[in-house]
Amino acid sequence: MKRGFKVFMVVILVIFTFSISKIIEIRNECIKNSIENKLIRFHVIANSDNVKDQKLKLEIKDEIIKYMSFKLKDSKDINESRKIIKDNDKKIKDIAYKVIKQNGYNYNVITTLSKENFPIKTYGNITLPQGKYEAYRVIIGEGEGHNWWCVMFPPLCFVDVTKGEVANEETEENMKKVLNSAEYNSINNAQFKFKVVETVKNIKNKNSSK
Repeated sequence: MKRGFKVFMVVILVIFTFSISKIIEIRNECIKNSIENKLIRFHVIANSDNVKDQKLKLEIKDEIIKYMSFKLKDSKDINESRKIIKDNDKKIKDIAYKVIKQNGYNYNVITTLSKENFPIKTYGNITLPQGKYEAYRVIIGEGEGHNWWCVMFPPLCFVDVTKGEVANEETEENMKKVLNSAEYNSINNAQFKFKVVETVKNIKNKNSSK
């Protein structure tokens, strides 16, 4: 009888554990999908990984950001940002072509605003999960080189990453304006590290008190 009860309790525990893990998995997937639909990423893809092509990519990126920073900095939502990007698409291409010509190349430029699959990426204290995000892409020439990326909405591209902690705080504030607390906490590296440290401390305290 006792053995049967133990088996029953083990089965119940396994079912309970599986159910909880499944609920957490579904919740995390919902959060990830929600994040994907609240951001617009910005990618500049180089013609190749040749040093000169990579340098050209960064010059084009700098000029586009310089132009778009004033356009997007006061954007209130993703729809407004999307419209601003579309309205300035031709100007962005013109900027890219100008930089290309100044550097003595004749590469073609293609721009797209579409849903694209992206791997996990980290930006300061923020780590975006792998997923399908809306992205404005500037593809230079063959587009076979490594890309430079940031987030256009919220406007993280315009945060000066050389400011260190100040830049991280600005990035986090911009994200908090767009994401709810659960979404923000799921991508905040600092929050995750804090939880890990606290967990380790709690384990140590429990062990030392024994």
